[in-house]
Amino acid sequence: MGNSNKKLQRTMTSRHITMMALGGAIGAGLFKGSSAAIDMAGPAVLIAYLLGGIILLFVMQGLAEMSVRNSEARTFSDLVQSILGKYPAYFLDWIYWKMWVLNIAAESVVAAIFIQYWLPQYPIWILALTVAIFVTAINLFSVKIFAETEFWLALIKISVIIVFIIAGLVLLLVTFGNHTAVGFSNLTDHGGFLPNGPTGLIAAMLVVIYSYGGTEIIGITLAETKNPEKAVPKAVRSTLVRIITFYLLPFFIIVSLIPWNEVNGVPESPFVMVFKMIGIPGADHIMNAVVILAIVSSMNSGLYGSSRVLYTQAMDGRIPKIFGYLSKRKVPVYAILMCTLAMFTGVIISLFAGEKTFEFLMGSLGYTVLFIWLIIAIAHVKSRKKQSEKTSAYAVKWFPYTTWIAIIALSAILIGIIFTTSIIVTGITLAIYIFITLMYLISGRFYVREAK
Repeated sequence: MGNSNKKLQRTMTSRHITMMALGGAIGAGLFKGSSAAIDMAGPAVLIAYLLGGIILLFVMQGLAEMSVRNSEARTFSDLVQSILGKYPAYFLDWIYWKMWVLNIAAESVVAAIFIQYWLPQYPIWILALTVAIFVTAINLFSVKIFAETEFWLALIKISVIIVFIIAGLVLLLVTFGNHTAVGFSNLTDHGGFLPNGPTGLIAAMLVVIYSYGGTEIIGITLAETKNPEKAVPKAVRSTLVRIITFYLLPFFIIVSLIPWNEVNGVPESPFVMVFKMIGIPGADHIMNAVVILAIVSSMNSGLYGSSRVLYTQAMDGRIPKIFGYLSKRKVPVYAILMCTLAMFTGVIISLFAGEKTFEFLMGSLGYTVLFIWLIIAIAHVKSRKKQSEKTSAYAVKWFPYTTWIAIIALSAILIGIIFTTSIIVTGITLAIYIFITLMYLISGRFYVREAK
């Protein structure tokens, strides 16, 4: 990779990467995707998110173990290549890059829409441009400044979710003034706990996978994390507990307080609906601000992740070396700017695509997260054979059973969502994967990794 002054700096701690994973995963999927998931599965959405959380736990444990065993790895594609070979690593890199670029493109438009709630005199494209420039500027500063910014953005977002959980539980359990405790009848009324049957539950799993996607960004931070063999397992453990908590409890409160069939088809988020029930003055403005922070936080993590993929590709000789250039602050400037440019292209497309943009992108991104998790899990199963001679400070306790459960579950979900997802979404996603594969056949086979 060249001499030391050309390397990324290890300035991030487990505190930073934990919050980065939370920032990437608790975003539009929670605040905007919640309505779609509840509409598909009804109160059984709780089962969907619990299953998704367990699968995520098993996948991330495998990622943590591989990270500890290979301390020289810079991203999870480095981990995968040493185990599965060139093509899976190449495919993983580019679908991950595609995931984040599409995600930040969609979220910049969504953020602009929410900001326009306060500034209706400004057109969407100006507000989207402003948000994009702000997120780009944060990433162009030092990694430490980026990590601190992401830490505080995620902390604010999480704090509000905690307030939401406490207030929601009070509404459910306590009678006060003119309010009567709601109780839990909404969980079984209006068609039962599973009103749309197993099909609805399977369809919701795509939204669930999309929502949890972003947690694996921990695997992108390896080259910039202090003592990754200690920090990554610690971050995985704490992140998973928090993500499952911050998804399951809010959804439990939403489907308990509001009939599931009244959640979708209304302009505001279910979170705004609950805040209005609490009776907080200006609840819509409070939640509007929280959603904007959530989206900016997710975009921040997304631009970081996508730019590091380009940086790694450049250092490995797959794309022009300019994308491997580091500034004095040790950040890959041109890689970040390229991802920003791709984001602006996506923003333009999103503006013309209309109201279905988020739905289509969410479906395609759900597929991508699912394949990323599958590749990581398969690599983990084979990693013990490849590295059996190495001792490790961290090992998955019930290997290989937990990882095989994850692989089987993800394969079953993949089959299910193929039959329950729009053919347009599936077709576009398949076309992107075929294009990536063709690019590998054209250029990837000629790739020879540079000596480190």
